Amino acid sequence: MAHMLRGYPLVTVIIPAYNVEAYVARAIESMQRQTMEDFELLVVNDGSTDRTGDIVRQYTRHDLRIVDFHTENGGAPAARNLALDHARGKYVYFMDADDWAEPELLESLVEPAETNSLDLVVEGFYIETYYGKGDEHTTEMKHRPSAVYPTQQEFRVAAASLFDQNLLYPPWNKLFVRERIERLGLRFRNTFWDDFPFVLDYIRDVERVGVVDCAHYHFIRQRMESETARWRPDMYEKREEEHGWMLDLYHYWKLDGDPKSMEVVHRRYIERLVGCIENVCNASCELSAAEKLETIKKMITTEQAQVAVALAQPRSHMMRVMLMPIKSKNATLAYREGKFISFVKSHNTRVFATLKARR
Repeated sequence: MAHMLRGYPLVTVIIPAYNVEAYVARAIESMQRQTMEDFELLVVNDGSTDRTGDIVRQYTRHDLRIVDFHTENGGAPAARNLALDHARGKYVYFMDADDWAEPELLESLVEPAETNSLDLVVEGFYIETYYGKGDEHTTEMKHRPSAVYPTQQEFRVAAASLFDQNLLYPPWNKLFVRERIERLGLRFRNTFWDDFPFVLDYIRDVERVGVVDCAHYHFIRQRMESETARWRPDMYEKREEEHGWMLDLYHYWKLDGDPKSMEVVHRRYIERLVGCIENVCNASCELSAAEKLETIKKMITTEQAQVAVALAQPRSHMMRVMLMPIKSKNATLAYREGKFISFVKSHNTRVFATLKARR
């Protein structure tokens, strides 16, 4: 408790919360049960119109480590940035209000950070996709073997295997050093999927990184109103932007000629391109059938798509089959495939989640 005695905590935990009255109590209580108690919990009520603010306020009355902020709705990036402006911990940990963490989470991240003077600690996590009624769900664990990368180059070479397991995309399976965040002037960008660019900015020149082969965070997919469950007119443009970020990162790292790294980068892009095709085929998409077909044709015939499908090495027979329409530039077949995927996604969440995990 040395940090607490000096007037500041070892870790600042940040939770943005918007209309999550059914989940926020679970998230807060999972933090209260942590085996490592030297933390502050900053919860930002982002203009909720339900009981989220009242629920959070109840916890602040009984636990002095919890501080709540109330703002007009400005989105998760603004909420996280507000909390960062008030953070006092040596380390920062981000959590989503509709997820939960096992009691050992903070301890498993802090111990290697302190022991090895790390700039970043990454660990595995669970993806839990709920379907139907009750507690029925599928569980997928993402993880990599424990390791310490004491130099930039060692981490950069290893990053491809971490990206491949989705471990370098979200912020909530990582422990960040607050002093480094402030020194670099990092904040979350006001954009959809804001957490990925924040992580990319942080790892761009990071030096000492540790990986812990365990998982204590449960990422929940269950609410039909969530961002991943509906048609997004700008999804393709966002995926193109993200791919540009990845190519820029690997060019900066001077690894854009490394076959292993580039295979992962391009496979990631082409898998998400399949997701963009499904998005166009979503039942709520406002485009006509002809417009959908033309949109898909433009997506799959770009030089970027053809380079990616040529370099990607799918890990399953199913994925190899799914990429055939893109490789052959067959928009009609890609459209039919997208309609099938969209049908499965909307009618059988369990099957869709299982197939996605095995792609």
